Amino acid sequence: MSDHLLEGLNPAQREAVSHIEGPLLILAGPGSGKTRVVTHRIAWLLEHGVAPARILALTFTNKAAEEMRSRVERLVPGHSVWVSTYHRFAARLLRRHAGLVGLEENYTIYDADMAGRALRRAIERARIDPAMFNLDQIGSRISWLKSQFTLPEDYEPRPGYPLGEVVRRVYPAYQSLLAQSNAVDFDDLLLHAATILRDCPEIRQSLDERHQFVLVDEYQDTNLAQYAIARALSVDYPNLAVTGDPDQSIYGWRGAHVGNILEFEKDYPQVRVVRLEQNYRSTKSILRVADELIARNLRRKKKRLYTENAQGPPVRLVIYADQNDEARAIAERIAGDVASGRRRPRQFAVFYRVNALSLPFERAFRELGVPYQLVQGMEFFQRKEIRDVLAYLQVIHNPRDDETLLRVINTPARGIGRTTVERLADHGVSNGLSLLEAARDCRAISSLAKRAAGQVGKFVDLIDRLAALADAPMEEILGHVLTETGYKEQYNNRESEEDQQRLANIEELLTVAREFDERHAGEARLDEFLEETSLVGDTDDWEAESDRVTLMTLHASKGLEFPVVFLIAVEEGLLPHERARDNADQVEEERRLMFVGITRAREELQISYAFQRDFRGQRKITIPSRFLMDLPRREMETVDQRDHARPSDRESPAAPVFAPAFAPAATTFSSTPSIRLTTAAELAGDAVLPAVDPDEFTQDMIVRHNQFGLGRIAALSGNGTTRTATVDFIAPPERRRFVLSEGELRPLKR
Repeated sequence: MSDHLLEGLNPAQREAVSHIEGPLLILAGPGSGKTRVVTHRIAWLLEHGVAPARILALTFTNKAAEEMRSRVERLVPGHSVWVSTYHRFAARLLRRHAGLVGLEENYTIYDADMAGRALRRAIERARIDPAMFNLDQIGSRISWLKSQFTLPEDYEPRPGYPLGEVVRRVYPAYQSLLAQSNAVDFDDLLLHAATILRDCPEIRQSLDERHQFVLVDEYQDTNLAQYAIARALSVDYPNLAVTGDPDQSIYGWRGAHVGNILEFEKDYPQVRVVRLEQNYRSTKSILRVADELIARNLRRKKKRLYTENAQGPPVRLVIYADQNDEARAIAERIAGDVASGRRRPRQFAVFYRVNALSLPFERAFRELGVPYQLVQGMEFFQRKEIRDVLAYLQVIHNPRDDETLLRVINTPARGIGRTTVERLADHGVSNGLSLLEAARDCRAISSLAKRAAGQVGKFVDLIDRLAALADAPMEEILGHVLTETGYKEQYNNRESEEDQQRLANIEELLTVAREFDERHAGEARLDEFLEETSLVGDTDDWEAESDRVTLMTLHASKGLEFPVVFLIAVEEGLLPHERARDNADQVEEERRLMFVGITRAREELQISYAFQRDFRGQRKITIPSRFLMDLPRREMETVDQRDHARPSDRESPAAPVFAPAFAPAATTFSSTPSIRLTTAAELAGDAVLPAVDPDEFTQDMIVRHNQFGLGRIAALSGNGTTRTATVDFIAPPERRRFVLSEGELRPLKR
């Protein structure tokens, strides 16, 4: 019955798929069909009688989780297996058992910006001079401690370590502020989950019983907190199957511990080890370069990568005069291939070690009309306007969240200044109240001016009106937030490109909410929406089907692949990074990072460095990366482009080399304000008009009703024949709701 799941697999893949009970370590080289093996193994378990509820698959990104879910559904239709990111699994566990770590189930998940605000207050509370150590240094150290499963009370800094002494004072103050606001940061999700599983044997045992088969993807990237979670779920039923590759462990800087996979056989002596060594992605030329490079690392599990793919063209090593020549030449190569019809823009990727290296390429691509997308710049859910709007939802959901309330209390401006906020905060501290509770007492606070108290009272009324909608569909809640707060309106009449982009992003958030409602079929919940938008990963906004060249860091490239890859700036201080200079383990991780970049390429690979580079305000003669000495250079094509550099070309841009159909596109969200205009004659007529598709109506649209006159759509919800609109009519002021398919409303024509 299940033999079809083994069709087309090589012997090692079959061995991994058909393993059922007992621990399993799958050492999966790049391009070896890892995801196929994991999903086929889940399907194999299902077809051999394992109940879907007994299976839990953990991975690192939403994209990977969704891909695995959809593949399993295609293999075994009708079976719902829980495939989750680590953070989402931890968030769900924490919702059920929040009280065990001093939280309520409606806790807020802080993004990096909100966590930074709380940390800043904690530093002030601990009376630390901010000039001693900057916020990032302290925050990074606390994040590291959490990833290593170290609680504030367990931390003892080493003697003579000034930053450690500062962290010892700030860490507990920071955690206290989070608890006070009923909030967690990303690291807390894993830390709290691991703590609950460690300290509550009955919960650990219950989850172990429920999830008897646990699969962990990218195990080489787990930190100690994630390791503790996986181990705790596999004590009574040690059917833990982990998939990964020590050669692709590249996140040590954020707490990943490569020893988790290197020492897996010590944790589970009865483990079965399967090596996936056949590469289905790259040419022989590319794979040879990758294999030679990574063989120089000592902390690894040896494997022999091979492929039956074609030899392919030799890997190119190109030397450029400077960063502008490097960017210009690569842009011209891409533009030429696209103009000739040989390739499409989406088939190319440019990888670099740090984000700052993208600027010359952005400039060159714009000059030549090459469409591109910049990945891991500012992700959609990290944009200010999106964070502002979501902050209102967080306050509705968690009224104790002082940090988030501080963000929205005067956004957009409503006359509540810093002095007013400070007096509210003082009143709250004196009376043991949250900031919102203190705001409710505004008229009783003698230090508040009458006008200030009035503005605060209006704000509290606003939050109460929005909170009354907390059980409505997400699109409707968001619509009311935008209408009631005036947040969207502040951008409607501004013409700057930046403000129009913000307006477009706000409208895109409404689309996100509508799609969320559709996926949850009328059972959408505010807490789930906030959780989903809080746990978006680094590359979840990368558009695989978008016909644009991809610019991204080497870290962001993990898990992706492209026909043609340009790996730039392979120079000492950049790759390997200057921070790794005197640390052998970090140099090995930098080599793994280059290995990851090389193995993203399917057909063509170019590695390059510049003789001279302007970087961080300095112009320097570069030193080629030591990693270039690890490559089989005799088998590569080496090209020195310095003699071909034309300084005059760099001083004035050339004309685009291909048609405007490939317009530059560094952003992904588009739209213009949805306000429709009409003529007086049109307003006066009552002619019968054809039915209007409910999807034609948009947030803030001006509409006409035969009885109530002109109005503006305040919120939308539902789909198809059940789609509804809440409309604020102008004269007299009145709010009503309509089922759009009944045809009572007409949009005003453009």
